[in-house]
Amino acid sequence: MTASLSGFDDWLNRALEQCALDSGEDVRSYVTRAVAAQMVADHRATGSSQLDELVSRLAALEQLSKPPMPSARAAVTDPQRLAALHATGLLDSPPEEVYDRISRAAAAALDAPFALVSLVDANRQFFKSAIGLQIESEADRETPLERSVCQYAVATGAPLVLEDARTDPVFKNHPAVLDGTFVSYLGIPLISPDGNAVGTLCVFDQKPRLWGTGHIQVITDLANLAAQRMFESVPRP
Repeated sequence: MTASLSGFDDWLNRALEQCALDSGEDVRSYVTRAVAAQMVADHRATGSSQLDELVSRLAALEQLSKPPMPSARAAVTDPQRLAALHATGLLDSPPEEVYDRISRAAAAALDAPFALVSLVDANRQFFKSAIGLQIESEADRETPLERSVCQYAVATGAPLVLEDARTDPVFKNHPAVLDGTFVSYLGIPLISPDGNAVGTLCVFDQKPRLWGTGHIQVITDLANLAAQRMFESVPRP
């Protein structure tokens, strides 16, 4: 046996080793990640004022042994893409029922607790619609870009499908994965008539999900409706 936990019998230690192997980690890394996740969950449950500091330190620890998230900045800050985004006039605009209906339909169709119509700006992500999130102020309707998963769907212009981001070699390092905001994610880019992705329609969950082709087709159809609405009044060049 290559590693063991005090108090575990042989069967439990073998099961631990297999779980770590299935996750592509050694036992120490696997246990450390599990402990870190529980610490974050406990701090969130008690409303601890140290949550941000804990997440920051755990993220720094994670980066010491794992590669950083890839940068999507070049694509996100492309001038033509930003021009298409700003032409919608939707950044910092109030909620609208038409987008909330689309988000609710996506959440219901995929049985997901959270759905967003997100717009990805140069340095932030703005929620035109947010289903399942606690929105108590205007500040809750945006996040810094480093917390955005949608930026990667925007950067590629293609669906982003994550069934368990905790085991994904890239996205397990994402801050929103490390702090438990999401585990599974399915996002479809919102594409302008000239081919620029300005945001996403996405759903996510705090548990693993198996996203099938039917799920992707349904949310793609809804994303096309959202994009059509966004750009129907924007003058064509």
